[in-house]
Amino acid sequence: MVGVLGEVDTSTYAVAPLAWVLLLTFIVTLLLVDILVVHRTVHESSVRRDAIETAVWIGIGLSFTLVVLRWQGSTAAGEYLSAYLIEKSLSIDNVFVWALIFTLFAVPRAFQHRVLFWGIFGALVLRAAFIFAGVALLDRFHWLLFVFGGFLLFTAIRMVVSDDKPIEVDRNPVMRLVRKLIPSQDDYDGQRLFSKASGRRLATPLLAVLVLVETTDVIFAVDSIPAVLAISREQFIVFSSNAFAILGLRALYFLLADMQGRFCYLQQGLAVILAFVGTKMILSNWRALPTWVSLAVIASVLLVAIGASLVVERRDPAPEGRR
Repeated sequence: MVGVLGEVDTSTYAVAPLAWVLLLTFIVTLLLVDILVVHRTVHESSVRRDAIETAVWIGIGLSFTLVVLRWQGSTAAGEYLSAYLIEKSLSIDNVFVWALIFTLFAVPRAFQHRVLFWGIFGALVLRAAFIFAGVALLDRFHWLLFVFGGFLLFTAIRMVVSDDKPIEVDRNPVMRLVRKLIPSQDDYDGQRLFSKASGRRLATPLLAVLVLVETTDVIFAVDSIPAVLAISREQFIVFSSNAFAILGLRALYFLLADMQGRFCYLQQGLAVILAFVGTKMILSNWRALPTWVSLAVIASVLLVAIGASLVVERRDPAPEGRR
């Protein structure tokens, strides 16, 4: 599919099995380098290190646009970049939820790396299943566009009116199920998910934290994947944009976990993006927006939300009501 920037073409195109093999091999290689080389030993993170890692991950995600451009043309590249920006922006909420989960479970900062590694690995698998199911459903039942679009609009409204109630871990059904099914202990044992005590193999609190991290990612995926499907129906584009967006979330978490109060308008910005893509999805039956328009709107909203947040932070370091 070779298009001219500005044309709208979300139809699928031929993707050879070799392309999938190369993509998955590259993703697995990145994960192995991250866990076996970069974070082989337990250590406390630093702002400088986390900033460098975040920049590298974002650079990899953005650079893949050039691969798609060379391979399939400008329209596909625009779809990938738009989808990447949507997924990256929406996944920032994951970061703040992770921070809350780790705080509630008093997880030592040095042990959080391993939990997030397996959390991101699980997220890749779960999102792949969501994406293939979502594309298949939309191809078979076109009216689901209205359902997905309406759900995105509902989510956008919910984000604006949310009262930010804290997560009550003990009442979480997933957490209660884990503790009921798996013998557990209350103490951490380094980065281990399981530990031996009195001859028994017991789950450490890190396993419960991992389950909760995966559960929250599923919830966020229900919001974000329909948003990405509004940009492209090509499974390769949707999966690769999701994968590269969430691969660097661990480094981004450590960079932003202690800075969430600085971005006081980020949630409103994300709500605008969701409302935009939801409306775009609903109206696509009558009039489709050019890819470059979607890209411009998404980038502009993100820049305005972050810029306005930083301006407020500079004028008032701790305004009332900031989370």
